[in-house]
Amino acid sequence: MNLPNKLTIFRMILVPIFVIIAYLPIDNFVFGFSIKFLILDFIFIIASITDHLDGHIARKTNQVTTFGKFLDPIADKVLVLSSLVIMCEFNLVPAWIPVVVLTREFLVSGFRLVAAEKGTVISASIWGKIKTATTMLAIILILLSGYKIGAFMGCLIEGKNNAMYCMSTGFAIINGFGTILMLIAVVATIFSGWDYLKGGKDLLK
Repeated sequence: MNLPNKLTIFRMILVPIFVIIAYLPIDNFVFGFSIKFLILDFIFIIASITDHLDGHIARKTNQVTTFGKFLDPIADKVLVLSSLVIMCEFNLVPAWIPVVVLTREFLVSGFRLVAAEKGTVISASIWGKIKTATTMLAIILILLSGYKIGAFMGCLIEGKNNAMYCMSTGFAIINGFGTILMLIAVVATIFSGWDYLKGGKDLLK
């Protein structure tokens, strides 16, 4: 097994570790940051790095394999969706966000299967790249802040001493950037899915 495939498998292994740690009773803080969410953030960052490295190494060293083509996109989707579901569990993101992402993935995967059967390739649009980049960054920032997306708005409106939104300026900034990126990611998710539907509409005729 080559290095890119090992990195992909490593990323898959990190997902159950991510989920297990999320439910461990780790309630300590360091410099105001939740140790649990810091660990989860670190795992997600490492997994995201392998997501970039495996494809880059495979293409650069001509080690692209059928196994890699099959498992790599699955590993990416499992990583992101697992992270969003766990974040939803801890009230960091609303439930409709993973629902939108999951719906898009099902639709795109279905069209890809039909396209592959007919020997057609549906090219990915710029929206897909924007979706991937903004989703990864948004998850990293929201996990780091430890607050639900949009909490920074409450901090601005209610005041930083409000019991519900007791956030320092630094946490509010991190949460604000994470919220903006997550909203961009949702928009990009919808548009990238729509591009796939347009590109594959002839397959359904």
